[in-house]
Amino acid sequence: MLEIDNLHAYYGKSHVLHGVQFGVGAGEIVALLGRNGSGRSTTAKAIMGMVQCTGQVQWKGQPLVGRKPYEIAHLGLGYVPENRDIFSQLTVHQNLLLGQKGSGKGSRWSFDDMYGMFPRLKERQHVEAGVLSGGEQQMLTLCRTLMGDPDLIIIDEPTEGLAPKIVELVAGYLKTLKERGISVLLIEQKLTIAMQISDRALVMGHGSIVFQGTPATLRADAYVRKEWLEV
Repeated sequence: MLEIDNLHAYYGKSHVLHGVQFGVGAGEIVALLGRNGSGRSTTAKAIMGMVQCTGQVQWKGQPLVGRKPYEIAHLGLGYVPENRDIFSQLTVHQNLLLGQKGSGKGSRWSFDDMYGMFPRLKERQHVEAGVLSGGEQQMLTLCRTLMGDPDLIIIDEPTEGLAPKIVELVAGYLKTLKERGISVLLIEQKLTIAMQISDRALVMGHGSIVFQGTPATLRADAYVRKEWLEV
């Protein structure tokens, strides 16, 4: 579904991504791992048309490089940024409504789905999003993106700053996406969660992919973990 080849990205004159190449198949969870500054978030932004880049990004055979972010979203890609980007003065329900694709008819997801997965959001559906806890805001951002009915969702550090119980909740949520046929590109630092739910793991270092393989292969590769992941 998603194919990336020889992707280079830049912030002004700073060359951040250096020939990145990988793919994400239908219904697949791919974990993109690496230390801070390795280029993971820039990769997500390059896919979504948010940074200057060259190379090839193809989605279901259609080129994405040069398209606007909203055009890419309309093609069926969802993006959950690390900073959450909620509409703080709108209620939880209004945030979800803004994420809804068209009338919502024919979508795989409904308000009942969102509130069923995260009952806390249902309890607070009429509360302004700005007063939610960090974990609740993360839940809201994930759900708002899903309301757009994407076929692939890119999630940047979904468990950052969350309590262990909420982390497990998010992990279960990601498995639910796969069960409904949605592909996931998961950018994550918590190896335990990433290795537990992903089909394949990619490791980035200095703006390049330095490892591709199964979680089991990565667990067995002490050199890659020490050189590119462990602090």
